[in-house]
Amino acid sequence: MKLDDGVDVTANGLTGRLYVSPAGPGQATGMGQTGPEQAAGMGEQASGMGRAGEPSTAGPQVFVLLHGIGVSHRYLAKLHLELAGGSGLAGGRQARGAVVYSFDLPGFSETPRPGRQVTVGEYAAFVAAVLADAGVQSCVVVGHSMGTQFAAELALQEPGLVSRVVLMGPVVDRARKSAVWHSLALTRDSLFSESPSTNVVVFTDYFKTGLRWYLTQLPVMMEYPLDTRVCGITQPVLVLRGGRDPIARRPWCEFLARQAPQGTFVEVPGFGHVVQDSAPAAVAQAIVHWASTAADGITA
Repeated sequence: MKLDDGVDVTANGLTGRLYVSPAGPGQATGMGQTGPEQAAGMGEQASGMGRAGEPSTAGPQVFVLLHGIGVSHRYLAKLHLELAGGSGLAGGRQARGAVVYSFDLPGFSETPRPGRQVTVGEYAAFVAAVLADAGVQSCVVVGHSMGTQFAAELALQEPGLVSRVVLMGPVVDRARKSAVWHSLALTRDSLFSESPSTNVVVFTDYFKTGLRWYLTQLPVMMEYPLDTRVCGITQPVLVLRGGRDPIARRPWCEFLARQAPQGTFVEVPGFGHVVQDSAPAAVAQAIVHWASTAADGITA
């Protein structure tokens, strides 16, 4: 699944693509006719949840979705639509009125390949710069797989911007820090835990990204110490996994939730690593419920 036309965005010498769904029902279609100036205007009006963990009354909630290695916004598109509350697959009833930003990060899918390896911190800085240009003042950042590393680093770099952090299918399990194990787990997931339609989206993006860039960034993903970095995140953190995910195993996810000062663990039973594509309504509901209860100091 692909959102409507996005816009190319450049920051810190890197170029990616941004998709934003404005607030209001029936508008969750990517950038569409909304140009960068209009996107900036929406960001200025939509401050989402408060910066210090307090609900904001300045505008609709803002979600930022960050994909993992080798893929693009496409496997987050269903969740994007659900959170935007427009033509979502379950009637858009999860977070009606939210503003949602999704990225194709530099080097992935059809975006220009950087001429060098890019660190997790550089990706986080790129996202922060693009959001600043769009006028976003506060947001809930949602990362999947390697995108959880970008989300964690963004929260650490920009605590005034990121009000909450969602880590979906986080990597890399500290007890399984082997590229070979990771590859085998990914194969097992695609064969036994994902639907054919989800596999088509993921592997089409792998093909577009290409093996060279995937292997360039694989060491970055494998070496990032999420288990220690999460300890410094002072914002509320939700660790979410599909119940049949062989990559982000339950013990690892529960450990991360305990490591975070304000961590919560949620599992969506019956789905694999790409749970947000297979069960977008359930994932959106879990995120929105947690965000609202976390704002009141309640553990979801």
